[in-house]
Order: sequence, then C-alpha cells, then structure tokens
Amino acid sequence: MTSDAFVERLKAWGVTRIYGYSGDGINGVLGALQRVEKAGEGIEFIQVRHEEMAAFMATAHAKFTGEIGVCLSTGGPGATHLLTGLYDAKLDHAPVFAIAGQAETTVRGASYQQELNLDRLFADVADYVQEVSAPAQMRHVTDRSIRIAVAGNGVGVIVLPKDVQDEPYEEPKVAHGFTRSGVGYSRPRMVPQPADLARAAEVLNAGSKVAILIGAGAREGADAVVRIAELLGAGVAKALLGKDVLPDDLPFVTGAIGLLGTKPSWDLMQGADTLLMIGTGFPWAEFLPADGKVRAVQIDVDAGMLGLRYPTEVNLHGGAKETLEALIPLIHAKADRSWREGIEAGVADWWRTLEDRAHAEAKPVNPQRVVWEMSPRLPADAIVTSDSGSCANWYARDFRVKAGQRSSLSGGLASMGAAVPYAIGAKFAFPDRPVVALVGDGAMQMNNLAEMITVQKYWQRWADPRFIVCVFNNEDLNEVTWEQRVMEGNPRFPTTQDLPDVPYARFAELIGLKGIFVDRPEDLGAAWEAALAADRPVILEVKTDPEVAPLPPHLTLQEAKAFMTSMAKGDRGAGRVLADTARQLFKEVTG
Repeated sequence: MTSDAFVERLKAWGVTRIYGYSGDGINGVLGALQRVEKAGEGIEFIQVRHEEMAAFMATAHAKFTGEIGVCLSTGGPGATHLLTGLYDAKLDHAPVFAIAGQAETTVRGASYQQELNLDRLFADVADYVQEVSAPAQMRHVTDRSIRIAVAGNGVGVIVLPKDVQDEPYEEPKVAHGFTRSGVGYSRPRMVPQPADLARAAEVLNAGSKVAILIGAGAREGADAVVRIAELLGAGVAKALLGKDVLPDDLPFVTGAIGLLGTKPSWDLMQGADTLLMIGTGFPWAEFLPADGKVRAVQIDVDAGMLGLRYPTEVNLHGGAKETLEALIPLIHAKADRSWREGIEAGVADWWRTLEDRAHAEAKPVNPQRVVWEMSPRLPADAIVTSDSGSCANWYARDFRVKAGQRSSLSGGLASMGAAVPYAIGAKFAFPDRPVVALVGDGAMQMNNLAEMITVQKYWQRWADPRFIVCVFNNEDLNEVTWEQRVMEGNPRFPTTQDLPDVPYARFAELIGLKGIFVDRPEDLGAAWEAALAADRPVILEVKTDPEVAPLPPHLTLQEAKAFMTSMAKGDRGAGRVLADTARQLFKEVTG
C-alpha cells in the first residue's frame, strides 16, 4: 500500500522516531508503522498527550541533534493542533517534517467531517506543503518536503488523504506526466568571496573596541569564535538561542543580551566601536549600538537575515565555521588588551552581583536562587530547557553553562508550554544524559502537566532515569505581571494574573514519579542533589516569590517611571526584594 511505501521512504531519509497522536485520518500510516515494527525494522513512535507537544518535541529533536524532527497527526483538529509547535520550528530555524492525515479525496470540497484545506492552513508556517492526491505523487512530495526542510532549516508538511494511504502503491512511471525523485541531501560549505572577506577584515582590524554577538547559527563554528575573539580582544555576548554555544566560564563571555540579558552585554554593546554578528537573528535591535556608532560585519548562512537588525557595512553570506576559518588568517592580533580587560572585569563583577541577588531575602524562596543552586550541581553533559515567562530570566542569567552542556527554549515564538516537551525530545534523543526543564506554574498548568504522563509512560526505556522538571510555583503569570507594571505603568491585575495553587510534587507521586517540595531557600541545594540522584523522573516544586523583579539589565527612564507609577497605584508588590530592586534600577537610570 501507499502507506507502506511512505514509511519506507521515511526510513530511506534516515527517520528513526516520530512524535504523534493517532486518529482515523492517519490510520493507514499507523498500520504501516505497525507492520515494520513487527518486522523488527521499525520507526520508533512516541505517543504524546497533544499534537502541539509532538511538534515541540520534533523541534527539540532537530535543535539538539541537528537532524530533522518528525511529528504526526490525524487531519482536522489534530492537524490544527500542530501549528504552534511548527511555528516554533519555523521561527527558530529548526528542520521539522510534519505528517497530517486528511479526509478521503472523494469527499474533498464537500464540507465533510474534519475536512479542512490543510494545504492552505500550513501555507504560512511551511517552506513546502503539499496534499497527495495519487500514490505516484507520494514519492516526490516526501522527498521534496524533507529536502527543503533540511536544506532551509524550515518546516515541510505532507498531507495524506485516508483513501490514498490505503491505495496500492506503484512507483512513478517513466512516462509523460510523472516525475521520479530521489533521497539525500548534504549541506555544502558556504564561504563568501575573497574580496568580501578582505573588506570584513579591514573593518575588524580597524576597530579598537570589538563586540561579538553570536546566536545558535554560530554553534558549528564555536572554536573559531573563540579564536577570533582572542585575536580581536573582543567580548562575546550571546543571543538566547546561542546560550550554549560558548560556556560561561570563559572570562570574556558576557552572557545573554536583551530583555533577559546581562549588564556586561549591555555595556559591551554601548562601549564598542566595532560589531561582529555571527549566526544570530536576535530581535531586540534597541540593545544593539545606535546607527552609525559602530562599523559592523555580519555572518549568516541565511541571506535573508543579513543586515536585518543593524545596518551592517559588510555582509558575509556563508556558514559560521567555514567563514570564520577563512577570515581568521586576515585578522591582526590586537596588542592593546585594555578593552578586553575591562570586559573581563565587568563579567567577574556581574557574577558576584548575581550571587548577591540570588541570596537576597524573599518570601518564601528567591527564584533566582533556584537556578543559581542548580547550575554548579549539573553534570557536564546535562541538557537544560526553559519555558517562556519569568523563569526564562533566571535561565538566561543565572544558569552558568559549562562546556558540553546543551540548552534551549522557544526563542522566536517565545511560546509558553515548550519546556517539558523540549525536555522529552532531548531525552529520547540522548537517553543517557540528564535532562532538566525549568517551568513556570502557568505553563505547567497550560499543557506541561499532561506531558508528565508521557514521561511516566516511557521513562523506564531511558538508560539514565534523571529527568527533572523544576516548577516555579508563585501562583502568578509572573512575566506578564511585570510587563503590566514596567511597560504599561499599571498595577498587577489579579483577575488575569492569579493562578491556582496546584500540588505539582504530589501529582508526580500520584503517577509513580518522585516529587520534591521546597519552600525554604536553605533546602534548595539538598533538593537539587536528591533530584539528580533519584532513580526515576522528578517534579521539583519550589514555592517562589512573585515579587522578585525579572527586569531587563537596563531600564529606560520611561520604563522606570512606569514601574514606580504602578507602585503608586497601589500594587501589592511592595515587598523588600521588590523595593530594593526598584530603588537600585531607578537610581541607575536617573543618576
């Protein structure tokens, strides 16, 4: 049948795992998966609780392995559920292939049950989407969809009607009206023209205060980034998706940049006279130097990202590793190291500041300290995921990445609900490595709690059982609460922000996992050690203080005034930690 040929085609492309949820619209493909499983030549199928989570897991697989991630759904509502996770893949440039069922071709256009125009639905999110109307079409649609997704780090979608799945399969004929495609793709080395490399070197050699900004696209060129930073005496800031590209124990790495960033990264950008951006689509251009203040060079494998965030003088279209390796011989080592020394001093001072902030008194537990206590205890091969929301601030700033560790989150989409499915995808890809998810209680209630059932279903397959979900339980949609205060100047709105107090650790125990509850800061270290020594997955629930401000490293005067206005309007957040933070930041921008 066509479904059997389809599964064999997936195997030919190297697909080994599919995340999905069953339904009658995709039963033909599920039957084919069952038949190869019985033959001992199967593709692993991971049953999730919701199709959105399947797409997030496929995205995580792509991010952490560099391979294409694959997800599957039935048609109709199953297919629509995939969209958020697929948009996450699209915006973070992760190659994902989605398989969706569809009503029979004989009822298409009849407003039939669960019949949607899925090719139109997926048209915006997908680089390639096609509904298959005949068995001979399946081969080239599959090949082209996967190849385009892999080559473009994007999303490919195939829509398979129920009747086509069950029709006899025949290879395309050698005849007019047929096309015969093949499998396989290998990414080329992309190196800019020598003249452009020379122009870039001239800009970088002329600068005396060089700043480097890297993103996830710099990953394969990490060693080359270190080499060019040493030659240039530069500091290196990291966009959030590039957090794990370089370890934080390098003294010239200033950490994250932007709303979730660090003071050294802000200072780096404000003091520089030259900027080199590598493999990054960092969105917050207001954190970059003002126009005309620096000379700038950008390297990116995607020409569409060049010159997008800053008016760069030289745009180098090429892969990070090979472009840097071609550029480095043209770079002159800078004898004056005063700029670098100042950066390193600022970074060292910042880590001391973070330690002080993490140990500041809170009611009951300072959320910064949760991550601060986690960081030194994690093994060198740990994988960490984070959700969006206030916990992403502590992930961005207080998680001190070591060499060999991996981490990620929903970057461009900044979607709630990605941390646990990301962690599950990471764990299936690397079952012998410990995985930690940092999750706010809002995201946990939204959809992540259900995926703990997925963890319960599969965890005994994993060679290493260490899988920790750390829940920041502050009974508040905290990130939006602070946006209301700082961006709008409004007090906290309990009607929209209050969350129920759910016993997350007890839920873990209920389904046969381990639960740990912490409501005293002095218990955090022992709690992390117990979680990392557990013989099964753990929900570590920490009762955190919602009044610890996840504010950006630099406030404008307008934002500071809005913040103080929200206090004056009677906001309940007048606790000691909040007040101290407010005074400190207000002083920074006013005097």
